[in-house]
Amino acid sequence: MGANGAPLFNENRLKLGFFSPNCSSGMSVTKAPERWENSWENNIALAKLADEAGIEFLLPIARWIGYGGETDFHGSVLETITWATGLLAHTQHINVFATVHTAFIHPVVAAKQLATADQLGKGRLGLNVVAGWNKPEYDAFGIDLPEQHTDRYALAQEWFDVVKKIWNHDGPFDWDGTFFKLKGVYGYPRPFDGNPPIMNAAGSQEGRQFATRNADYLFCISIDPDQSRQEVIDIKKQAKSNGRTTGAVTLSHVVCRPTKKEAEDYLDYYANEFADWDAVDNLMQLQGLHAQSFPADALEMLRGRFAAGHGTYPLVGDPDTIVNEMERIADAGFAGTTISFVDYVKEFPYFRDEVLPRLEARGLRMPVEQARRAAGG
Repeated sequence: MGANGAPLFNENRLKLGFFSPNCSSGMSVTKAPERWENSWENNIALAKLADEAGIEFLLPIARWIGYGGETDFHGSVLETITWATGLLAHTQHINVFATVHTAFIHPVVAAKQLATADQLGKGRLGLNVVAGWNKPEYDAFGIDLPEQHTDRYALAQEWFDVVKKIWNHDGPFDWDGTFFKLKGVYGYPRPFDGNPPIMNAAGSQEGRQFATRNADYLFCISIDPDQSRQEVIDIKKQAKSNGRTTGAVTLSHVVCRPTKKEAEDYLDYYANEFADWDAVDNLMQLQGLHAQSFPADALEMLRGRFAAGHGTYPLVGDPDTIVNEMERIADAGFAGTTISFVDYVKEFPYFRDEVLPRLEARGLRMPVEQARRAAGG
């Protein structure tokens, strides 16, 4: 299929991807007993459901230690390159991303691993580049977290430049950089057919600059879609000034039920009554100290959203309500959104059967085969 024919580059107005199914509890910081179990079997089942339904991508979170609380939220996480490679072998059409910390994985190793996975998937691998922000993880690796975002992204840029050169340079080369000193480096095989699609999530100024220089899509949190319009315009303008086209994608959590009341009752059950508040507070504290993904004045207001879906935008209600909200996301200029559920495999079929047809009727998505033909896949 190759990078240019990736599902992510189809003509759907609103692209969709599952986020964080490789992590224990997914995106829901809850003690509810039915919370997501990130077993390999569950991930294969979800990948196949998504593939058949025409969902564009699967995106993992790279985590190395959990956030504590009664559930130790994200204490169990399937490593993302291995995860992506395995799921590419179990699917036929969908893009599967690997999320790679530039501070923890050497670029020569990463370039080889990612190219191997892309060969297996015949061009369906994607790369989500992460500069890193979680200080306890840096401590676990015995590495100092740079205080300045500028330093984190200087390393990320050099890391990415090395990976790209390995993928695109004929024969061995030397590299004399600030962070990497390499001699006689080369990498074969190459990615299947061109470089994989690149994603990046960033809230800081330095992160946005990195994304608009390098990524095809930038993830950004939306507090409210209408308020995000100018942000999306600014991202596209910044990318254009760098000679690039970078789309903006946001992140959402879903509670879809036949009635709005049923959805709101379930939200209250898992994200209030059964919330793992200690894990929520640990996560929010680390985000506020180091990540800069959320505006500082919005963090406390978003505490309930962190319990419900890691701070992402709520899609809660009956199918029509959810489609209305998703249309607002598209109208704000976002190219797509991630989705997550308390139990992805159990809850997605209802969303697939009730929401996806409504999105097609609104012109936000095309029928599956039409979208695949438009992407060349």
